[in-house]
This record gives sequence, structure tokens and C-alpha cells, in this order.
Amino acid sequence: MTADLINCCIAGGGPAGMMLGLLLARAGVNVVVLEKHEDFLRDFRGDTVHPSTLEVIHELGLLDEFLARPHSELHQVRAVIGDERITIADFSHLPVHAPFIALVPQWHFLDFLAEQGRRYPGFRLMMRAEVFELIEHDGRVAGVRAQTPDGTIDVRANLVVAADGRSSTVRSLARLPVEDVGAPIDVLWMRIPKHADDTGTAALGNVRDGRVFVMLDRDEYWQCAFVIPKGGYDERRRAGLDAFRAEIAHVAPLLRDRTDEIRSWNDVKLLTVKIDRLAQWHRPGLLCIGDAAHAMSPVGGVGINLAIQDAVAAANILWAPLRGRQAGPAEAGPYVPGVPTAADLQAVQRRRQLATRLTQRMQVFVQNQVIFRTIQTGVPTRLPRFTRLLNTFPFLRRIPARVVGLGFRPEHVRSPEL
Repeated sequence: MTADLINCCIAGGGPAGMMLGLLLARAGVNVVVLEKHEDFLRDFRGDTVHPSTLEVIHELGLLDEFLARPHSELHQVRAVIGDERITIADFSHLPVHAPFIALVPQWHFLDFLAEQGRRYPGFRLMMRAEVFELIEHDGRVAGVRAQTPDGTIDVRANLVVAADGRSSTVRSLARLPVEDVGAPIDVLWMRIPKHADDTGTAALGNVRDGRVFVMLDRDEYWQCAFVIPKGGYDERRRAGLDAFRAEIAHVAPLLRDRTDEIRSWNDVKLLTVKIDRLAQWHRPGLLCIGDAAHAMSPVGGVGINLAIQDAVAAANILWAPLRGRQAGPAEAGPYVPGVPTAADLQAVQRRRQLATRLTQRMQVFVQNQVIFRTIQTGVPTRLPRFTRLLNTFPFLRRIPARVVGLGFRPEHVRSPEL
């Protein structure tokens, strides 16, 4: 089966792909989003929708509708280091309409974006459509070949966007070299029941005696992350589940009476942490965004929001070329209406590359100099000097709030609604 030529084909229905699909369809671009799974229900995806993303949703006129859905709000980031409590970031001073992190299961977020996209005639979402081959013509990517329950389909497009995550198939097929920045940690994810009296007593981050444990509030339960050294999963398994439960109870005493809800290692999922990036995000006819262009560490929970910022920037720059309007000076050679030029694609990378590198640099510092050093030494924990300053001078909490909440280059919706 071969589909008609469309403006844009997006491989991957994650945050970057769904937001870009919505924005382009809103601007009158015919777009197809291909998602290989049958639904968005992946339990261990990130849930943090940061103020920068909420501001984008506001600019689309959808913030009230989005926040009417079940969610919890994180106005401050608190941690317990040893026996001392510290407020690390305070989002309440950010110059946005929703100065907090919304904790929303990612499948709800993606369903919301899909629902909004379907309001536009140019938007199409195909589930269970897995890209396995690029269609190339005269040295440029001209579409993709995907496997669906009904057989193989060819989707021919003026632009293919790879938004298929940190293990991007499209990126590999395009033979774009990846620079591995490296990460010395991995994360074990699990869910632990939440009690009614937990609210107000729990902390997002818990650090004690060389252990780092994160708790995300999902209303009915805690989505928890236990940080381990890279490759340390097998060692934890050899020590046994009882020892692992005891470690959790030690670092997060609030959960001591319910760690037995982790009944087997099947309840514990390994997230292999990696940080990488492409030197070049594009080829003729192809653009990579989000984790396909730059896999992020879970530090700060900013990966989803950086992907959203990529999507907004891409839509701002590419909607006009995809609609057949030449937005800037012509390159050498003929201009083809509806086909973004190399300069158009380079403009997206140029817009987003510095913010990506700065964010990754921050993550590498935190994971290497703070988190890994903590779990490697295993010494009794004391409050670091810089965190004592946050306790002494509360206005300093605005700095990490700005970096985590808005990022280094927050994007705003410039693409129109047509």
C-alpha cells in the first residue's frame, strides 16, 4: 500500500512527535504521525510537564482544558538529605501562567495532544505502524516504509521527522553518527502504594548513606526511582529482594511499612541511562528532534520538556516551507515549493543546539559530581554547602527553578492557526 504524498511524516508518537504533529496540522500542514505501539500506555515514561511546556499549552489556548484533567502540582522541589530537609527550587516566581510542574501520566498527556490534533483535517495518527526502512530518491529521504497490522505501507513525504526516542530506528537508518556523552548511573523504577497522610511529608529527592531515591506523586501511588551505579542491577539482584526492600526503607523511611508491595523483581524495571547527541540533526528530507537528536539523563526530569521545545521550534521554522512558502533567502539551486531546504533544517538545529548542550552539561555535572559521587562513596550524608545556601537565602531557589522549569531557551508558539 502506498499513501499519497504528504507534507510531513513524523516517526514516533512521543511528546516531540505529537506536539509537532499538532502544531503543523494547526498551521494547515498535512501530517501523519506513525507510532509503533497500539497505545501510549508505557508505565515508566516520565510524568513531569514543566512550566515551559504548560506555557506552550497556554499559548495554544488549551491550558484550562489540560489542567481540568487529573494531575498533581509540584510548586517546590524538596529533598531530604540525611535527616535534614531542604527546598531546592521554588517555581512560584516564574513569569508564566502555570508556575509549577504538573505531574501527569505521560499516556494522558499524549492522549490529550492526539485529541487536539484530531480537530484539524490535516492530522492523522496511525498506531501500530513501525518504521523499518527509509525511502530515498536522488540522495534525499523521500518517505518511510512501515509495518502495520494490515501489511507494509509506504508513506511518501516532503519531510520525514525522526521523533522515535533514544533508540531511534530512523536515526540509525539515516546513518547519522552519534556522540556518546556517557552516564555512570542507571535507575530502577517501581511503584509503591501511597497513603492518604503521605501528602506534605514526602520529598521528591531522598539521599541517605550513599543511596539516592526519587518519589513522583501519581495520586494513587508513588512512582519511585532508585539510582544505582551503571551495570549495578545484577549485583542488586544477587543480594536479594529483601536487601533491596531494606535499602528503600532506609533511604525513604516513609515507605518502610509498604516495601513488601514489591513482590518480585518483575515489579522493578531497569532504565539504562544514557546521554548522547547528534553532531548533525538532519539530512536532505530528514530531521531528528527530541531524544532522537539528543538522549537526556533523567536528572531534572527535563527530557520531555526539551523535546517539546524542539517541536515548537521546528514548527515555528518549518510550517511555512512545508506550506510552500519560502520563508528566507533561497539557497543555491532550485527552490521546490513544500520541501524544506537544508538551510531550513539547519535553522532548527541551530535554534536548539546550544540549549541542548547546556542542559546536558548541567546533567553531566549533577550525575557525575553529585549523584554518582554520593552512591560511590556511601558515606553518611551531610548537607552540601550549596544546599545550605538555599536554606539560608530562599531567593536563591529561583535559580534552579528557572533552569529546570523553563530551560536555557524556552520556545513560544509562532506558527499560526489556519
